[in-house]
Amino acid sequence: MAAAPPPAPPLRAMRWLAPGVDAAAALTRQPTECLAMPKDAEAAYEVELGRAGFRTPLLFGGQAARAGLSCESCHRAGRGNPDFDFPGVSGAPGTADVTTSVLSSHEADAAHGARQIPDLSGPKSALKVDQDPNSDALAAAIDRIATREFDGAEPPGAVRAGLAAYVRALSPSACPAAASEPVTPGAALADARRAVQAAIAALDHRDAPSAELMIEAARSTLGDIDERYPGLALAPVRRALALASLDLAGAEAAARRDLAAARTDLVLWLAREPAWAPRVMAAAPASLYSRARLAALAKSPPVRPPAA
Repeated sequence: MAAAPPPAPPLRAMRWLAPGVDAAAALTRQPTECLAMPKDAEAAYEVELGRAGFRTPLLFGGQAARAGLSCESCHRAGRGNPDFDFPGVSGAPGTADVTTSVLSSHEADAAHGARQIPDLSGPKSALKVDQDPNSDALAAAIDRIATREFDGAEPPGAVRAGLAAYVRALSPSACPAAASEPVTPGAALADARRAVQAAIAALDHRDAPSAELMIEAARSTLGDIDERYPGLALAPVRRALALASLDLAGAEAAARRDLAAARTDLVLWLAREPAWAPRVMAAAPASLYSRARLAALAKSPPVRPPAA
């Protein structure tokens, strides 16, 4: 008889943590973001498109999308990830080879090997690709990573440019004093709101494809929050998140036929969010945002159904 597959970890991100890493510690703290937001409104809009795209697995395809990987998985908060260890992709922890057939149907150049994941917020001179804003080199490199190395569809043009703008806006001079901060539902909800606001801005630019991707990014973030609230006792929180996600799905559908209606739906979503978001944050101590709760669940043996 075939052995039963191992139980799924409580959080998806545990699948690419190096063996021996304290998952509860690693997934309840994160690096702080070193983002120098442009003062110009149009440039800031471009960065916001890129920031949301950077954090969603919807930019990728194939195995990476199925696993839930995003740019953020390797570059947490635009930094590095010394704990990253994806089977068939990583060598030592904190490395990745994105030219293998594990992730790509286009790339299979084993000669490259696994390389250290760079800190995108470090000195620009240490990075491989030219980040001159007058050059298309960075946008082209990111496009290749998404479409060829991770089998993704071609992103909307504004999102492609936004990803490059976001990476360029990461700077060691913008790093907060604290190197890390807690992972919280409040920060995740703020990311969802920023994605929705970017979607509204995209609609104002008459750019429905970018707006749709931003809405999908917001829904993906709500899904990430949802998995932190398992069990019957936290079902009301999951219901609130599910309803919020369904409202965004309606706005996304509207964006395909009526930009004004979609914009109204998104503005209403932002207006309603303060009514249900406090429930999410109030339940955080009982959720997997709690280090102790996550540690206990990660160590618990899986509950299996009785034998027939």
